[in-house]
Amino acid sequence: MKRQLLFLILILNGALGFAQTTVSTPQQLVSALSSASPGDVIYVTDGTYTFTSRFSINRNGNSGNLISLLPHPDNTARPYFDFSSMSESSSNRAISLSANYWHIKGIDVFGAGDNGMFISGSNNLVEFCTFSECKDSGLQIGNGGANNTILNCDSFNNADSSLENADGFAAKLDVGTGNKFIGCRAWQNLDDGWDGYMRGADNVTTTYENCWAIRNGYLKNGTVGAGDGNGFKTGGSDDKLLKHNAIYKNCIAAGNVFDGFDHNSNRGDIEIYNCSAYSNGRNISFGSSNIANSLTIKNTVSLSGVNNDSYNATTKDITHNSWQNGLVANAADFESLDILELMTAQRKADGSLPDVDFMKLVAGSDLIDAGVDVGLPFNGTAPDLGYLETATLGIKDFQMITGAANYPNPFSVQTRVVFNLNEAVNIKASIYTLAGREIYNLDQKAFKAGKNSFVLNRNQLTPGNYILVLKDDENRKHSRLIMVK
Repeated sequence: MKRQLLFLILILNGALGFAQTTVSTPQQLVSALSSASPGDVIYVTDGTYTFTSRFSINRNGNSGNLISLLPHPDNTARPYFDFSSMSESSSNRAISLSANYWHIKGIDVFGAGDNGMFISGSNNLVEFCTFSECKDSGLQIGNGGANNTILNCDSFNNADSSLENADGFAAKLDVGTGNKFIGCRAWQNLDDGWDGYMRGADNVTTTYENCWAIRNGYLKNGTVGAGDGNGFKTGGSDDKLLKHNAIYKNCIAAGNVFDGFDHNSNRGDIEIYNCSAYSNGRNISFGSSNIANSLTIKNTVSLSGVNNDSYNATTKDITHNSWQNGLVANAADFESLDILELMTAQRKADGSLPDVDFMKLVAGSDLIDAGVDVGLPFNGTAPDLGYLETATLGIKDFQMITGAANYPNPFSVQTRVVFNLNEAVNIKASIYTLAGREIYNLDQKAFKAGKNSFVLNRNQLTPGNYILVLKDDENRKHSRLIMVK
C-alpha cells in the first residue's frame, strides 16, 4: 500500500521588530487587536473567554507580514470564546474581520447572536477554528471579502429561533471572488452546510476542496428543522439571474435533508470533480428552470439518494461517474456508509481531516481506476470514483511522524528544517511567495526513515513570509509558512 498522505500548514512568527503579545482576558484581547501592526503575533492562553458584545478586527497586515491570532504554544486546551449571553440580533455577530492579511487559528467560537465570524476583509487565513450554536451562519464571507482561505474548520449546530436560517459556512450575497474552503466540515446546521446565494454580487468564483457537508437541515437534537437542508447550495439569487461559479474537489455531501449539491437557480459555471454524494434528499440537483450556464461532473459517486438526480445546464460535460459506462454503485463497493463517523471522528493534531472508512472503496470494486484524469493526484492507471483514492486517506502528502519545524524561527542567515519520516523518500525543497510563484529550489535528495534535517540559507530572500514546500518523487507535498527577518 502506498504512503498515507497528510497536508499541514504551520505558521511561524516572532521576527525581530514584531510585537508578540500574550492575552488571557477579553479586555486584553480587544486591546491587543486595536494596536496590532503587520507581523505582530497575539497569543491567546487557554480557557473560557466570555464576551457580551462582538469585537472587531480592522488593523491590516500586509502580504509580507501577516498579523496572527494564535493559541499560546504552552496551551494544553483550546481557547473558548463564549458569546452565548448575546441576544439574537443581526447586529450581534461575534467576530467582525474587516481587515486584510490576518491568520487566525485554533479558537472555538460559541453561541453568537448572529454569525460566529463575518469576514469582509481579504487575503485572510482562518485555520482550525470551530463555530457552533450561533444564531446565523457559523462563518460568513460577504461585503466584498475576497481571496480568503478557510482551512480545516468545523461549523455545526448553528440555528436561529425561527428554525429557518443559519448555515454552517456561507460565501454569499455581496461576497467577493477567490475565496476557498479547504478541509472544512459542516454538520447539523439548520439551513445549509454551505450557502452561496447571491445578492449584490455577480460572476464570482468560490472553491471547495476536501470539504464535508453532513446532515444539514437537522437540529442539534436530531429533528428536522424548517431550513433548506442542503449540503452545498451552489448559488441562487432573488431574480434568478446571478452567477456564482463553484468548483468542488474531493467533497462529500451525506445525509442532508434536501440536496447534496444544489442548483437553486444558479446561473453560473459549476465543476464537480471526485466527489461523493450519499443518502441526501437528492444527491445532485441541477433543475430545468433557470438552468446553470455550464455543469461539469467527473469521477463522482451518487448513491442512495431519496429522489432521482438531475443534471441540467446550457453546456454539460458529465462523464466517468458512478451512473455511467455501465457502472452501478452499491453498498458492497464501500468499507463503510456510517455517516455518524464523519461528524464524530476527531481531527488530527494539526487540524487536518480525520482518516475515516466512509465510502472508502473495497478491493475489487469496479469504481477503482474507473475515472478520467482531471488534474488531481491519483494512484493506479486512472483516478478512482469518489472523494478518496484507494491506498490513500485525506489530502495527499508523504507520511510524517510529526510535522516539520525550523530553527531558528524566524531566521536572518540560515535555519535548519527538521522532520521525521515513516519511510525513506526522495525530497525536493522549493520556496514560493504567498502568491504561489516559485523563487528558489534545492535539488532533490534522499532522506532516511526517522529524523532528518537540512539547512536552508536565506540567499536573496527579502524579509517577509514564504511558503516552503517539500515534494517527493511522486509530486506529493508537505507545506509550511516560514518567516525571514
